Amino acid sequence: MQSSKAPLSLTQLLICGGAIVTLSMGIRHGFGLWLQPITQAQGWTRETFAFAIAIQNLTWGVSGVFAGMLADKLGAVKVIMVGTLCYALGLIGMAHAPTPLLFTLSAGVLIGIAQAGTTYAVIYGVIGRNVAANRRSWAMGIAAAAGSFGQFLMVPTEGLLISHLGWQQALVVLGGAACLIIPLSWGLREPGFGGAQAVPRDQTIGEALKEAFKYPSFQLLMAGYFVCGFQVVFIGVHMPSYLRDKGLSPQVASYALALIGLFNVFGTYAAGTLGQRMQKKTILSFIYFARAVTISIFLLAPLSPTSVYIFAAVMGVLWLSTVPPTNAALAQIFGIQHMSMLSGFVFLSHQIGSFLGVWLGGVLYDRNGNYDLVWYIAIALGVFAGLVNLPVKEAPIRRADALAQGA
Repeated sequence: MQSSKAPLSLTQLLICGGAIVTLSMGIRHGFGLWLQPITQAQGWTRETFAFAIAIQNLTWGVSGVFAGMLADKLGAVKVIMVGTLCYALGLIGMAHAPTPLLFTLSAGVLIGIAQAGTTYAVIYGVIGRNVAANRRSWAMGIAAAAGSFGQFLMVPTEGLLISHLGWQQALVVLGGAACLIIPLSWGLREPGFGGAQAVPRDQTIGEALKEAFKYPSFQLLMAGYFVCGFQVVFIGVHMPSYLRDKGLSPQVASYALALIGLFNVFGTYAAGTLGQRMQKKTILSFIYFARAVTISIFLLAPLSPTSVYIFAAVMGVLWLSTVPPTNAALAQIFGIQHMSMLSGFVFLSHQIGSFLGVWLGGVLYDRNGNYDLVWYIAIALGVFAGLVNLPVKEAPIRRADALAQGA
């Protein structure tokens, strides 16, 4: 039954949703700054740290499916509040974990669950249900830009916290900052949840999943998002150590990660805005091809702080700019009834890629003493993702035809 109450105001939705994504994405974007302090203090290998972050990304992906289902059914607020509590506990656990297992449970499992409940799948579900189709891609771009601003804001902040408080106290402070998400979540209370459904449903969860997984364009979007996860998480976690191995100062890495966040504000906003005027598959293919070219030039050019900053700025434009067109394409193809859930499944593919990117980075570094092979894999995958997005069909699915064709 359709709720008779008005949807959330666009201003309220973007301010509260954007602030939540700013905090949630901003905090995790700086985790690479902890790789060397933690491994050196604890006597662990880089693979140990990388494995925990890999588990975080995989847990985020798996949990995101269920977080999306619950958000579609119960509304976003309850899911966000649980995610926030997991975030605070996970950060405090990271600070005090005495063994690799407990570190993995904290940094990996708890923060992975936290990310699932406080980031894009849940927030975009609220946007999809409350923003008209002709402004949806733009609104998603605004939310993604907020997450990018969080990366720009939080990375240098985290670097300062580490240098002034030490790595353990810095994590505890971030745990307290994460709790600010709880009051912000109240701005996303949707009319109809807890009573009448806000969105009428003519499909069960099972029917929606069967339809999506049989539809080739859904599979292609998942494949592209897998590559996105591999690239951005490998770079985000391992680039600080890569630069230090090459003799550059830790400040160069901090500034580079901050620049990625700053320029991604523009990239995600542009991608969301262009998604209202252009085919989303064209935007996605361009992004993936451009990443492959950018990484190739970065590896070929002489390494210096200037080349790092140029690379970070260009990659920043391309960083999370895949998020608005991918999710807007999902809403356009399948509608908004089960959007958070379907976004969660596509994001699971992203996080499987993230798991492999961050974990292989640690494994191949420990084996080869460098990151060269992982960089080459990232380039090849960028070309692959650019190609697989070209055949995506963005038109709303014709359900009778899809069932008849098994497509």
